[in-house]
Amino acid sequence: MMTSHSRPALVPIVSDTREQEPYGFDARRVKVIRRALPAGDYSIEGMETSVAVERKSLSDFVSTVIHNRPRFYRELGRFSGYLAAAVVVEGNLMDVLGGRYRSAAHPNALLGTIAAITVDFGVPVFFCSNRQAAARFVEAYLIRIYERVRT
Repeated sequence: MMTSHSRPALVPIVSDTREQEPYGFDARRVKVIRRALPAGDYSIEGMETSVAVERKSLSDFVSTVIHNRPRFYRELGRFSGYLAAAVVVEGNLMDVLGGRYRSAAHPNALLGTIAAITVDFGVPVFFCSNRQAAARFVEAYLIRIYERVRT
């Protein structure tokens, strides 16, 4: 039971050690653990094989789905068996639709790929406008999953 002076436990978010510029999360809500993850860039401690968030900048997302699609689809295949998984893109969907990225890929091809990721793999793709918004979203997403599983 929590008293009026108790603080809720910090949510243990795991940040993959291969993540070169990890997000900074609110230290009043989250405890970050750096550890290699089997898939994705972020998870929850104790749920590393059932919860994952894959973070991508817009340019990295476009490059990955065009040039590294088989590897990325294998990772998404692992996610499809997870309790919760998401791809979070630091960019706007309007930038995709407007072709505002470095690639010759047609916007419709990218839009089709985004739909395929969501429908075929059951993994939502969230466009979060920029790095700061994406970090806030990932934190809220993982905290919500943690709270749901704990109740």
